[in-house]
Formats: sequence, C-alpha cells, structure tokens
Amino acid sequence: MFDTSILSNQTIMSLTNEMNSALPTVISVIPVVNTEEAIRANAFTCLFNHIKLYTGKEICDTEAVLLKKLLKYRVLRKRQYLLQEGDVCRYLYYVVDGALRMYSVNSRGQESILALGVENNWIGDRESMAHGIPSNYNIDAIEHTILLQFPVEYIELFIKTMPAFATLIRLQTKEFSIDTQKRIYAVLNLTAEERYRELLATRPEFGQRFSQNLIAAYLGVKPETLSRVRKRY
Repeated sequence: MFDTSILSNQTIMSLTNEMNSALPTVISVIPVVNTEEAIRANAFTCLFNHIKLYTGKEICDTEAVLLKKLLKYRVLRKRQYLLQEGDVCRYLYYVVDGALRMYSVNSRGQESILALGVENNWIGDRESMAHGIPSNYNIDAIEHTILLQFPVEYIELFIKTMPAFATLIRLQTKEFSIDTQKRIYAVLNLTAEERYRELLATRPEFGQRFSQNLIAAYLGVKPETLSRVRKRY
C-alpha cells in the first residue's frame, strides 16, 4: 500500500484537485411541471372516467380531442361566485374537485338551497340555459373548486355526435326529474328527521362536506331543528 505519510500536505492537495477535475460533471436537471397543463389534463381524465362509469360507454380519441379543444376548465376560490342572480347561465358545469351550492335568497334574506354539488356532480341553472333568461339563483364555491365548462351552444352538438355524451345527458335528465320529484314530496310530506335520514341514505358525503346550516337550508328546515335531529344520529 502506498504510504501517504511521506507526501507533503501541498502534494496531497494537488493530487486531490487533479482527481476531482478528472471526475465527470453531473448536472441535476429538475423537470419543470406546468401546473396549469397538469390540472387541465387531470380534469379531462376525471370527466372521461366519470362518463364511462356512469354510462358504460367510452369517449373515443376523436371525441376526446374535440372536447379538449372546445371545453375550458375553471378554478374557483372558496366563496367565489360561479353564477349570480340576474345573470344568464351559459354553461353546464362538471365538478372535477371541490364543492358548491346553488341557492336563492328571499326578501327576508333567507337562503334556500336548490342543489349541492361535489366531485362528479353537474351543476347549472337548466331553466336559464334552456331559455336564455336571467337566473333566479346564485352558485358559489364552498371550498376551492375545479370545474369543466360545457357551453350551452355546444351541448346539442355533443349530444348528436357523441353516443356516450348523449347517454349521459339522457340519464342525467331522468335522474334530475326523479330527484326533483322526491325533494318536493319530502318538503310536503316528510318530517325533518325523515328528510335527514333520507339524505344520509342517499348522499352520505353531504353530511361530511357541508355545514349544518347549509344542510338545513338544503332540507328546508331550521338549523336548530336539524341540530336536535342530528344528536340522535
């Protein structure tokens, strides 16, 4: 073995520098992630998976290209409006991530919630969209929310050219009509406890995502009444 003790400190330092200079230079390259592109790509992946799961049909590659070209994603901060009373609703929205409410406010300042929306739900004022009239409702974000916007003028095109989307709209319309009928029946015939029990059975995620006041406004009961009911569950 070579005895380094016979070398001077200056010689050792010189040899060390020569060895280091002979080593290959390694450059660490950190990939730059375009957050906006990533959010957009994930939004469409969620949409296509949702359509397949909901309808049993897939969006083909050609249809996917068209949707990506014509649709835009939108990000809302908490409490930001998506639609305000008096504006015309020009989009049907698919919820990629987050939570929203659609509600009206009466002359006494009391809120009535028509719809709550979370991931894989659709939200929009269908009457305003269909007839081009000012909306009676507000829609705002309960938490940070990401959506895909379906312009009203393109929906009919998508229905005619995309079998999976046509099936989606048909099933949605059917489900929306049934849900509306059930809610009217609940308001007219069910007690506060029965309405809450029905909510837990059909939309258990609402109880975890929305406050007591929001759920009360959705069920059409007073918050203090709902508070007494929830203590029994």
